[in-house]
Amino acid sequence: PVALAPSPIPRKEFEKVVALQPILNQLFDRISRDRAFLVSTLESLGSADEFTSRVFDMYLKQEELGVEKPGVVGIHRSDYLIHAPENEPEASPKAKQVEFNTIASSFGSLSTIVGDLHRFLLQRTGYDGLLKDGEVTEDQLPPNESLTSIADGIAAGFELYGNKDAIVAMVVQPNERNIYDQRWVETRLWERHQIRVVRLSFAAILESCSVDSENRLFIGGQEIAVAYYRSGYAPTDFPTEKEWEGRWLVEKSRAISVPSLAYHLAGCKKIQQVLAQPGVVERFVDDRATADLVRECFVGLYPLDSTKEGQQAFQDAVSSPANYVVKPQREGGGYNTYGEEIPGLLGRLSEEERKGYILMDLIRAPGFKSVLLRDGQLFASEVVSELGIYGIWVSDAKGNVVINRHGGHLLRTKASDVYEGGVAAGFAVIDSPLLI
Repeated sequence: PVALAPSPIPRKEFEKVVALQPILNQLFDRISRDRAFLVSTLESLGSADEFTSRVFDMYLKQEELGVEKPGVVGIHRSDYLIHAPENEPEASPKAKQVEFNTIASSFGSLSTIVGDLHRFLLQRTGYDGLLKDGEVTEDQLPPNESLTSIADGIAAGFELYGNKDAIVAMVVQPNERNIYDQRWVETRLWERHQIRVVRLSFAAILESCSVDSENRLFIGGQEIAVAYYRSGYAPTDFPTEKEWEGRWLVEKSRAISVPSLAYHLAGCKKIQQVLAQPGVVERFVDDRATADLVRECFVGLYPLDSTKEGQQAFQDAVSSPANYVVKPQREGGGYNTYGEEIPGLLGRLSEEERKGYILMDLIRAPGFKSVLLRDGQLFASEVVSELGIYGIWVSDAKGNVVINRHGGHLLRTKASDVYEGGVAAGFAVIDSPLLI
């Protein structure tokens, strides 16, 4: 599913969040290395989130064993909506962060291809009758390198591993629907770096892989240097203990997992909420001006636990639900609760269960008209767009930075009366930005 024409994004805000991405990459790397912060923050979830608790326990177990990896690779995506409330017509639109994804950030490949499609259609048709003729130029369609940047980041991690004859394992869901986006990463790894890829589920890893006495991960006689996860971000990816055991086989080995357990945990919504508290960003960045840049993209984020702040957030959410969204510790789309559905959800949850959720101010993005293509049918709709900026981070075993850069972008567009924004989850289409 795609948008027929690119969608407007303020150039100033686009350039701002692109420049911000290396700062966020470093911020989340530092979070992942701060054991005390991760432990204290995630322990506050209690028993409210079994899935996150399992990942957290695996992180502690890995640390206890002293597992050493040759490097760290982060393939991130920071997602934003353009905040422009109707009751503040004089305020400049601002990019506000929806979430920071550290695991299985998808659509980097197809995003570039849709951008190329829009550029081609502009050249051939000028979008006559769809966009205002003569008012759109090619420099308003920014280049997008996400098709290659993800593969280049994985390849840099592969090089740190130090065995040119090894392979990459792409860890996927059984009966994967988003296979074409993933295959482009596989193709780029071969064409640009001559690195072979095998596709495995977590269950298949348990059945087919082994760890030798030197802590190396093998499938048959082939050593695996990097395990790139396009799965593992939700409880549904672990229907049995086999999947958990398969992931642990990777995590206890020398193979570089993308993301690491610490990176996976750093992407939890609870971390995002705690970061918004006074003084927390400042713990991880070098100066106040940088911290202010990061904070500028935040909206209000609140706990829903038994603290005084959590109790107040609970009351605010129940009394004014249209102003908020409730989020669990999940990735993948379809898990959040909005508006009038919030009181019912919170009423069903016990005080202990509420610890597994956070409350976030609703970002109010302006709607506009667009034409979308889905299931072979064109239809016009009032829509909003969500902008994602990819980030590539690679560092060696000592923490020395090898790569820290933005890695292109993704634009997803959805009907303005639909809150969720996942393409694979069926809520949105892939788009590209028209800078205005």
